[in-house]
Parts: sequence; structure tokens; C-alpha cells
Amino acid sequence: MAQEVSLNELETAIAAGEFVVDVREAWEFEGGHVPNARHIALNTIPENLGSFPRDKKVWIICQSGGRSMTAANYLEAQGYDVVSVAGGTGSWIGSGKDVSMEASL
Repeated sequence: MAQEVSLNELETAIAAGEFVVDVREAWEFEGGHVPNARHIALNTIPENLGSFPRDKKVWIICQSGGRSMTAANYLEAQGYDVVSVAGGTGSWIGSGKDVSMEASL
């Protein structure tokens, strides 16, 4: 089972330029997401495996943590170094942290 990390750990990872993926649906992502997140919807991960780096940790986030854990477990089974963010974007926004409206990277 993939490791779960805190919002504070994610904030540090974002500041360090880590690879962050938001697995929510496009309309959710467009409504606001953590800074520098790339959008790859959960149901498209198998066909987008080439978009995930194998040489560094991948930080996965969704709305509350369920979809990100599903994605993280799948990616971990494929050999990726991956973590799921506990609380997700909902908790990120609720805590008053910066939200991006920019398109996916």
C-alpha cells in the first residue's frame, strides 16, 4: 500500500519543484488545484504511464484522498515511487493555502 503524506509535506515538495499530479476530473482541476500540479485524471492513468517519471517521487492528490490513494497504489504496483496526499485539495483549500487556476503543465 502506498504511503500517505501530509499537506505540509506536499507544500515542501511543491516548493522544491517535485512532480505533483492531480487525478481529479478536468472540471474539478479547472476549479482550482495545488500550484504546479499536472492533471491526469484517475481513469486515464493506465494509458498515460509514460507521463510519470521513473527517476523521482510522484506526489498524487485528488479532492479528499480516496482517488489519490487508488492511483498511488496502482502506480506503486507498476514500480513507481509514489505517495498519496491525505486530505486532498479540499483540505488544501480549506487551510487557506495558495490555489492555482492555471492550466495543467
